[in-house]
Amino acid sequence: MRVLGIESSCDETGVAVYDTAAGLRAHHVYSQIDLHQAYGGVVPELASRDHVRKLLPLLRETLAEAGLTVRDLDGVAYTSGPGLVGALLVGAATARALAWSLDVPAIGVHHMEGHLLAPLLEPGAPQPPFVALLVSGGHTQLIAVRGIGDYELMGDTLDDAAGEAFDKTAKMMGLPYPGGPELAALAATGVPGRFTFSRPMCDRPGLDFSFSGLKTQVLLAWEKSDRNAQTRADIARGFEEAVTETLAIKCRRALAEAGLRSLIVAGGVGANRRLRALLAEAGAKEGFTVAFPRPEFCTDNGAMIAFAGALRLAAGQHQDAAIAVRPRWPLEELLKV
Repeated sequence: MRVLGIESSCDETGVAVYDTAAGLRAHHVYSQIDLHQAYGGVVPELASRDHVRKLLPLLRETLAEAGLTVRDLDGVAYTSGPGLVGALLVGAATARALAWSLDVPAIGVHHMEGHLLAPLLEPGAPQPPFVALLVSGGHTQLIAVRGIGDYELMGDTLDDAAGEAFDKTAKMMGLPYPGGPELAALAATGVPGRFTFSRPMCDRPGLDFSFSGLKTQVLLAWEKSDRNAQTRADIARGFEEAVTETLAIKCRRALAEAGLRSLIVAGGVGANRRLRALLAEAGAKEGFTVAFPRPEFCTDNGAMIAFAGALRLAAGQHQDAAIAVRPRWPLEELLKV
């Protein structure tokens, strides 16, 4: 089954073709970072208009690289939520129109399920059951994955997600948009241990997260500092250490609570080198495996949507022709395949 995947939930336009017999055939992503940089964040109306501008050319480019035409497709998958409603509608309308014209099934995919399954695109990836850490600008969740579509939410963020905390802290310290990657790059040049911040909610039982207090600690440290370049790097290092160590501690707790020995990490913050190093080190010491998608599959992309959609279409799931999106959509509402 050859499935076209379309991702348009926020500020990346992603298109991919996944073949259940041959794997990923082609994928392309267009980022809107340059468009939104002047505003310091994503402008929803501009995002929607840019998806309209880029989606069809990107679709043609992806099909050409895969050596296919639209008539070779057996199904279409698209992100139907959560995300920006206008951006989601661009992808949904395109996917539904294409599926209708080809008389093939189409399915709306949960954006975070796409991220959750992205590590399975890699060779030798663990199969369920495993614990997944979904960590991005909008989500920080620990999920027990018993099977495709069989998900149990174990821990969630009570306020800012980890990626959101990275972005807000970066902006507070005067770093350009997108702040998270900028702060992580700066942290690599910081002096370890010069600034030490708390590991939020690690001094009590449970698997939930909270990063708003940590963000306040960093703000106070920044305001009291001399604000020179090295101090900024040192504070960034301390902040990154606090966030990544908190995530690692909670991952180890989740594995113990679920009785599992396999962990996958997905979402934009999953590309963070310090987080990858901490979890790989913990896994080697404590005997659990940890898998990450390649960095290009940590951020939003069409490959994860094509893959998740292919699994559900192959299981006989599809939806009617209505163009419907869900800007808010809890992952735990997904049904088992």
